[in-house]
Amino acid sequence: MNCVVVDDEAPSREELKYFINSFSNIKVMDEFDDSIKALEYIEQNKPDIIFLDISMPKLDGIALGKIISHFSKKPLIIFITAHKDYAVEAFEIHAYDYILKPYSEERIVSTLKKIEKHSDKKNVSSKITLWKDNKMMVRSIMDISYCEAKERETLVYIKGVQYNVNSSISDFYKKLPKEFFFRSHRSYVINTDKITEIIPWFNNTFMLKLQGEEVDIPVSRNNITEFKQIMGI
Repeated sequence: MNCVVVDDEAPSREELKYFINSFSNIKVMDEFDDSIKALEYIEQNKPDIIFLDISMPKLDGIALGKIISHFSKKPLIIFITAHKDYAVEAFEIHAYDYILKPYSEERIVSTLKKIEKHSDKKNVSSKITLWKDNKMMVRSIMDISYCEAKERETLVYIKGVQYNVNSSISDFYKKLPKEFFFRSHRSYVINTDKITEIIPWFNNTFMLKLQGEEVDIPVSRNNITEFKQIMGI
């Protein structure tokens, strides 16, 4: 995999490149302090990953991210910023991660490992058999939006369509790749790649909106800390 670093602060770029080069196999293709020039380069060279600062002159990082998110070949967007207030906007455009400055080595390394696991997504056991209308249906695991516990079975939702699995949600969760699926609540498992909005809720919890689904999914208080770590909040 390869990446581009877009940040108008040279020390920040150098520190990030050090972590990338030291703790991953990701290649840094180029770096930019100008978001307009970065956009031109990204359009022509199609990197796999963009590390993108939000406070940029001319075209801020959120605006650039929105443009990139409409590309036919969408790179992973990892926002790097000193401002925590843009997290919701970032995930609305399906940002892969949101990292706050100053950098923590542990936080950066965790993200780099997660990215490398993401690159293996196509190698994940990609198909799973689900039940619908007394028929066995073969579907892609990564198309799953969320799962819901219902008595002794599990309901699985893909683009608003409900399927069934004759096992508990705990047993079904064991079959899903943990780098992409998270048990947000005792009754729910979500595909973190499908999150489009994170809504602050009562008692410092969250409700989640998922791509292609109308229902809001809760994050329980017991799982808030882990969820924040995963989402970089």
